[in-house]
Amino acid sequence: MNFEAVKAIYLFEMARTRRTLLQSVVSPVISTSLYFIVFGAAVGSRIQEIDGVSYGAFITPGLIMLTLLTQCIGNGSFGIYFPKFTGTIYEILSSPISMTEIVLGYVGAAATKGMLVGLIILATAALFVDLSIAHPFVMLVFFVLTAVTFSLFGFLIGIWAKDFEQLNLIPMLVIPPLVFLGGSFYSVSMLPPFWQAVSHANPVLYLISGFRWSFFEISEVSPLVSFGIIIAFLAVLMGLLVWIFRTGYRLRN
Repeated sequence: MNFEAVKAIYLFEMARTRRTLLQSVVSPVISTSLYFIVFGAAVGSRIQEIDGVSYGAFITPGLIMLTLLTQCIGNGSFGIYFPKFTGTIYEILSSPISMTEIVLGYVGAAATKGMLVGLIILATAALFVDLSIAHPFVMLVFFVLTAVTFSLFGFLIGIWAKDFEQLNLIPMLVIPPLVFLGGSFYSVSMLPPFWQAVSHANPVLYLISGFRWSFFEISEVSPLVSFGIIIAFLAVLMGLLVWIFRTGYRLRN
């Protein structure tokens, strides 16, 4: 394993975050603050508690997941797409670096950036609501697994995308609706039976549910099921990654 190569890619990607602090950090914090202000005033005044948890605290895990998913996918996809766009990807592919080292560098940086923003959002939420984490270790496991999995998902999107429109298609048009419909701002049990069944077909529901359980010990589904879902999704992504490396899909041509 060439750790110097992994370190070089990782530090290069992390340096890009320092150059775009306004977009990478300040913007998500402002957006989260607005969520708490708007939803806390408009919805929180009508829904005082959900399953014994104040509404402001209840939506916090969903807001963190919304930010974590969008940040990890965006960072993971742009990190590999930009070298493709500029043509420097061929320098990376022709260098004595294995595909595993390339993935570790790009995905590791994307996951780190996503987790840093997620932790800032958690700290920001503590300014608005009284938060307590019942199972810190479980929370950390879901947090890290989600960051790594969706950074890898973003990496695959960056390889698949032919232009900036395709690059932004899934992060902008697919992920936010899934998060909003995954119980971020409400309990799925509040929905009619038909829409409850539809919601349970949404994989993001299981991520938010497991993450919320680590805070308040309440969830829509068993945290073990949530853990199994994210592990299965990670395994599928790893399988796709192996296939791409073997075929050179949209990398060698």
